[in-house]
Amino acid sequence: MKLHVKNIIASCLILLTVGVYAQRQNGLSGGDSTKYSLLINPFIEIESTEAINSMYNFEFKKAHSHFNYLQKKYPWHPLPYLLKGLNYWWRIVPNYQNKEWDEEFLAYMDTTKILAENVRDNFNEIEGSFFLAAAYAFEGRLYSERRDYRKAAFAGSRSLKYLSECRGHEDYSPELLFGDALFNYYAEWIREEYPLLRPLMVFFPKGDKEEGVKQLKEVARNAFYSRTEAQYYLMRILAMEENDFAGALQVSSYLYEQFPNNAYFHRYYARLLYQTGQYSKSETLSKEMLTRLDDGWAGYEPNSGRYACFFLGHINEIRRNYAEAKKYYHRGLKYAEEVDATDRGYYFYSLLHLGEIAEKEGDEDLAKDYYKQVKKAAKRSHSAHEGARRRLKEL
Repeated sequence: MKLHVKNIIASCLILLTVGVYAQRQNGLSGGDSTKYSLLINPFIEIESTEAINSMYNFEFKKAHSHFNYLQKKYPWHPLPYLLKGLNYWWRIVPNYQNKEWDEEFLAYMDTTKILAENVRDNFNEIEGSFFLAAAYAFEGRLYSERRDYRKAAFAGSRSLKYLSECRGHEDYSPELLFGDALFNYYAEWIREEYPLLRPLMVFFPKGDKEEGVKQLKEVARNAFYSRTEAQYYLMRILAMEENDFAGALQVSSYLYEQFPNNAYFHRYYARLLYQTGQYSKSETLSKEMLTRLDDGWAGYEPNSGRYACFFLGHINEIRRNYAEAKKYYHRGLKYAEEVDATDRGYYFYSLLHLGEIAEKEGDEDLAKDYYKQVKKAAKRSHSAHEGARRRLKEL
């Protein structure tokens, strides 16, 4: 997970605020902290289960209908509005370049914050702070994806302020541990991955990656509302940062089995199967992704298609089925162009592999053309650019 440098700076601005807020005493009052709670009400969990499962399974209309019911029943509480916002957030996740749902998502986060402020100030400080932290965190994540780092840093600082107010109250609900888990992991991760930022990091509380992973696993086991979000981050951290592909595959397999229509979980599972050499399973899932894309399933967009096509192209190339490999590589290139992803690794390597296939088929002129396209598209420091240079010298 190599982040854009501006994203790292924004992350540091976000983390810096914890240095102030984490020192506060958590003197939460608010009288009976459970009287106005929906977060720890088991009956609300029962009422919400089907809708939340529908949301993560990309049955958005079905989920929205039940969230409307919760909103009418509890119009004063931020929970229904946060869930309705997440119902739009998960439309965004498969392709962050799609801005179609931004306005609706941000509107629900705004309403969540307004109602959470009221709950925090007048009824239940812990619960109000939790929903404020959550709304600002999701809002900051979107702004970061949109490269609006000023807004991302502001939202992150507000989120961490309210997160600090929840610290020490994990016994109230396992949901409260989710934010701490992410902070613990990424605070140490930034120190390790970006040594030049270490002088700035002296102002931050120290993180603990091992503790962060442990806490994420606890949230994934015991939380209700944060469970799937914790599993999502755990899967990504294990795969991309910890190189624990067996652990990541276990989480990914569970998420895919639980939510088989979730385009993101589908794609990530196919990717991990491909990366671990389980080509037959990855092939089946990748072909299913393309079928669903053609049939217009929710979340199955060209961005998913470019992943599936690369996996299928390389799997067929390994099997020396070059005609099929070329078909999928070319299709993947078109999907990448549709979503403006011509600066990504799969685009570069599709061109590189097409060049290698052309060489094997005896067409050196075509191979040279593909290698030159790689050099033009990729930065000189990229391994695909290096591979193309080497191949051109050898021809």
